[in-house]
Amino acid sequence: MATNETTNGETELLHDDEAHPAADCRAMGQVLDRIGDKWTIMVVGALSHGPMRFNALMRRIGGVSHRMLTLTLRRLERDGLVKRTAFPTIPPRVDYELTPLAYSLIEPLAALAQWGEDHRAEIEQARAVFDQRAADI
Repeated sequence: MATNETTNGETELLHDDEAHPAADCRAMGQVLDRIGDKWTIMVVGALSHGPMRFNALMRRIGGVSHRMLTLTLRRLERDGLVKRTAFPTIPPRVDYELTPLAYSLIEPLAALAQWGEDHRAEIEQARAVFDQRAADI
């Protein structure tokens, strides 16, 4: 808890999230950037069915480059959303799977996807109106 002196001289208690709103916004922005990233959503969706190997992920997702999938998996592993397990076999085998934290993300992502589907026509209509207005200028 932090404190703040008000204009009338009283002291009020602030929750930690109120004491440093700019830092909190930046931190939240980083989290939202990660979970809202196109490839993150695709990887979480693919892994929601169970562990997969790298090439199987590439085939399931489609359109992702080797480098982008590698970067996405590393970032998700760093954020605690993906667990990477390397097996000492020849050739080497590596499996990727969601952590419990990532499984808790599936329901909110599904709700967001449903919202997008429910409102896609409205958004497309608004874009068309905006684009027509911009073209008329």
